[in-house]
Amino acid sequence: MRKRTLFRLAAGTAAVGATTLAYASLVERNMFTLRRYDVPVLPADAEPLRVLHLSDLHMMPDQARKQRWVASLAALDPDLVVVTGDNMAHPGAVPGVLRALQPLLDYPGAFVFGSNDYTGPVLKNPFTYFLPDREYTEGVDLPYEELRQVFTGAGWADLNNARTTLKAGGRQLDLVGVDDPHIDRDDYPAVAGAVSSSADLSIALTHSPEPRVLDQMAADGFGLLLAGHTHGGQVCVPGYGALVTNCGLPRSMARGLHRWPGSDSWLHVSAGLGTHPTAPIRFACPPEASILTLIPR
Repeated sequence: MRKRTLFRLAAGTAAVGATTLAYASLVERNMFTLRRYDVPVLPADAEPLRVLHLSDLHMMPDQARKQRWVASLAALDPDLVVVTGDNMAHPGAVPGVLRALQPLLDYPGAFVFGSNDYTGPVLKNPFTYFLPDREYTEGVDLPYEELRQVFTGAGWADLNNARTTLKAGGRQLDLVGVDDPHIDRDDYPAVAGAVSSSADLSIALTHSPEPRVLDQMAADGFGLLLAGHTHGGQVCVPGYGALVTNCGLPRSMARGLHRWPGSDSWLHVSAGLGTHPTAPIRFACPPEASILTLIPR
């Protein structure tokens, strides 16, 4: 009797596990979701400004559904498009990224790169994400310069360790960004400095939301900090949230809008639109893009 009970429990557990895996790999990772947030960062009486935040497409050449969904976001008519990296997951991904983003290239935009814009993914044990000092392993080289030319050719601002001003929605924006801190390509001191007093709005970009970088951006007075990288945890536990962020950010801030501690800045972390190709699953954390409506404080 005891052996029969244990066998039934094991069989039931296996069935639940298989069903969950099937849902996470076949259903939820394709449940593209648009998040909406109001962010109080504008001066009093200012008209709202709409920012479309995209991140972590991890595009494969054949992901037509994702490409169509992202392209459809042009119907939102944003004032500004921001892309915070990890666009590619394959050496042949640039045409797919272009199919997704082509309708959005007509809008003012800015971008930074992530590690998976430079090198492709490699097969790894997912449990290593729980190791804070795990070694980063590079895959095949990706055509990031080709992608950069596509973005800059459309007039988008390249903010990889760079700073610029840009006009969007009739407002003057002070923009800054760093290359990916996850692989130590960031150099914020090279672009640091107080926000311009003539700017109507200030926005800072980074792929990986490392606190050491966010602290410096907030200290310079940037009102809105935008990042990706975490995938929102990618696999979350309902009622508990993300198991890991793959960076120094607390689990409680793995996705969504948060006030950055010790500052007047707001941080938005996108859970992103893709997955690592060797772990194509999402659970309790569907792929997302966000429309941020910036409103008066």
